[in-house]
Amino acid sequence: MAIVEFAPIRIPFYRRLETLAVAIYYYSFYFGSFIGAVAILLILFSSYYPLALLYLGWAYLYDTKTPSHGGRRSKFMRSLRIWKYFRDYFPIKMIKTVDLDPQKNYIFGYHPHGILCAGAFCCFATEATDFSQVFPGITPHLLPLLALFKPPLFRDYIMSSGMCDVTRESCEYILTKKGKGNSICIVVGGAVEALDAHPSKDYVLIVRKRKGFIRLALKTGSNLVPVFAFGENNLFNQLSNPEGSRLRDIQTKIQSWIAFAPVLFYGRGIFQYTFGFIPHRRPVNVVIGKPIEVEKTENPTDTDIRHLQERYVDALKQLFEENKEKYEANQSVNLVIH
Repeated sequence: MAIVEFAPIRIPFYRRLETLAVAIYYYSFYFGSFIGAVAILLILFSSYYPLALLYLGWAYLYDTKTPSHGGRRSKFMRSLRIWKYFRDYFPIKMIKTVDLDPQKNYIFGYHPHGILCAGAFCCFATEATDFSQVFPGITPHLLPLLALFKPPLFRDYIMSSGMCDVTRESCEYILTKKGKGNSICIVVGGAVEALDAHPSKDYVLIVRKRKGFIRLALKTGSNLVPVFAFGENNLFNQLSNPEGSRLRDIQTKIQSWIAFAPVLFYGRGIFQYTFGFIPHRRPVNVVIGKPIEVEKTENPTDTDIRHLQERYVDALKQLFEENKEKYEANQSVNLVIH
């Protein structure tokens, strides 16, 4: 029995393009910050150094507020053909359950985090699943960590897809300053939820500890939309790290220091299926639920927040149960909400 399972030599060209698209996405997030910094340093120590100085001055003096003030989306970048190949690799499908009113603003709560939020990126940061046609008049903004907008060049790359940072200032700007029909997508569980992203295991979500997005919905009067991505946790394998294990304790401690979850994961390689850092070809079905109507409350009380959070949790559970049979490969998995 072969230790390494290599990909066949004769594979349809479109499948090679799909693998290339996925590799570009994942490796850009693994190494994009480093590559951007190295590129600027190389230019600084060349005869073209004025260009690097101009860019750095513009990015970190003049343009510093852009990631929290609506970003700088590019329709061209969002519509690149490469994202269609990215979608088809898994494949990723976006399932609409109801229409959304373009005269209202929305907060999409994405679950689960998985390893690198493939479904969230595909559906909310590209037009691969035709978001603008499926939800006409709604402009989505995927909100990752603020730290991703610090490295040179990489910040501009991710902003071109419509991403903005997930600070309170950024959320409030999009939902109150950009007019009706604007929305944000927040991966509610955050990076720590990735530690529970094991294939074919129960979906363990962190929701009850997250009250910020509930308070934001009340203060801005934005409707809450639960989103569940069936299959997001199946894309990578992860070393066993159950609660209480030594590995999990170490990971949790490191995560509290650096904000990123030190997940020990692996998938497949570009030319072999045994080990690597791109995901397996496994389907992801992103189901967008019915919006929860939210009445604007300038100064929400703890009771207001608790009541709305319970409504959200109930809606999320209902969304999972109503769609589990259709979109979950392993019918024995359950939803666990902390």
